[in-house]
Amino acid sequence: MDWGAVSGVITAILLIAFIGIVIWAWSSKRKEQFEAMARMPLEADSAAEEKQS
Repeated sequence: MDWGAVSGVITAILLIAFIGIVIWAWSSKRKEQFEAMARMPLEADSAAEEKQS
């Protein structure tokens, strides 16, 4: 196996991994979890403000 073939196999593996991550991230199963994580900084700020009052 020459260097070009190894490079091609590595590129194919990385492409498949990238596509897998994109599918995982945009999955509708993850939407609720990601929305909850997106609200965390705002909820932490409002909790800190309530403690100061």
